[in-house]
Amino acid sequence: MTTELLSPSYELVDSSRPRKSIRAPLRILDPGRTKLSTVETKRIISVLDETIFRIELVSVFSHVIENLDEFSAVLGPDLTGAFREHLRLSNILEFMLSHQEENFLYIGSGKGTFFGIVDPEGHLTLQVQGLKSSVRNILRLLYTNTVACQALRDVAYSRDLSVHKFINCLSKQRGFLFEQLLTTPLEEKEKCRFLYEVFQRDKKNTEIAAGLEEELTAAVQNRDEEIFKKNTIIKDLKSHLHSLAKFSESQIQRTRAEAEKQHKTEVRTSQTKCGKLQQELQQLRAQFNALVVEDRESELNLRKKKYKVEMEIENWVQKYDLEMIEKQEEIDEIDEVYVNEKQDLSQLREKYARLDEEYCQIVEERRVRQEQKDKAEKELAILARAATLIQAVWKGYLVRSLLRSKRKKKGKGRKSTSRR
Repeated sequence: MTTELLSPSYELVDSSRPRKSIRAPLRILDPGRTKLSTVETKRIISVLDETIFRIELVSVFSHVIENLDEFSAVLGPDLTGAFREHLRLSNILEFMLSHQEENFLYIGSGKGTFFGIVDPEGHLTLQVQGLKSSVRNILRLLYTNTVACQALRDVAYSRDLSVHKFINCLSKQRGFLFEQLLTTPLEEKEKCRFLYEVFQRDKKNTEIAAGLEEELTAAVQNRDEEIFKKNTIIKDLKSHLHSLAKFSESQIQRTRAEAEKQHKTEVRTSQTKCGKLQQELQQLRAQFNALVVEDRESELNLRKKKYKVEMEIENWVQKYDLEMIEKQEEIDEIDEVYVNEKQDLSQLREKYARLDEEYCQIVEERRVRQEQKDKAEKELAILARAATLIQAVWKGYLVRSLLRSKRKKKGKGRKSTSRR
């Protein structure tokens, strides 16, 4: 089976295509490698791909058999005959199952049973094995005919919804397994640590936000209480002013009544006192006007105080809003600086990993060269020692030879003198 047959059916995880990350700190969640390095992992993925491919082909057999005349031109004579044979075996099996005289439920999967039906003679088992062999034969012929494979995969819409769900589950399992095979235990541990740090940071930020919200609620509550107190004071002052106006009116009415009474009772004797009472009346009116002016001034002062308090409250609210905006901008700047520093940290880690690998390689090369140098020095020392030993033996041999020759000459000289 080739990769061209596999690629159109479902979305494979492309290990050579770089992943796009939204933010640089999330790179730690990606696997450290992009390709499978061991033969065992590659075999696992290839077996899963082969299984998905076969399920895709087998799931459309029923549709192809129902429309075999339409597919005969694409399938060819061999595949058409194989599908007809598969249809014949399927019909025989359905006939045998429909005319089964007795259905004995059998718990387990012992010999002589077929899906809970007792099959002592083994006819059903042989028929099922023949049907399995037919499916294998069809798949083998499809592997050699890419056009037929593509034609079967083009009718994927005829599959049952459960089969689609099953294939999608297998594809997702394949992607998950591929990512797990790319991830080392150390990377998995680092990923878990990173997620734990993110969770702790989010928890801390949530607590800080909750504290700020509590402070905001307390500030708003204090502002409302102050406004309520000011409104209460203003209401009391208004009621006092109203009662004071009523008291002034009643005082004037009472004075007028007394004056009229005195005017009636003392009309004859009031001629002399009329000027004095008129002066008193004018004085009372002047006092009344003074009280009215004083009350109006106090009301104006209270209104000014109220306006001033309202302006102070509005200024405090604006100041609070500005401070909150500045704090939010400061938080955004800190977050941006943190993201940049996180990116720089990731780049520095990658650079450090490369430098560490190069350093280990250089140290290893130095160690190998040092071992070769020590070995060469040892061999040179052994050769020098051997040469020295050989020279010493050779010199000893020469000295002994020279002494032996001298002894022989002396012996010959003595013999010649004795003969003389």
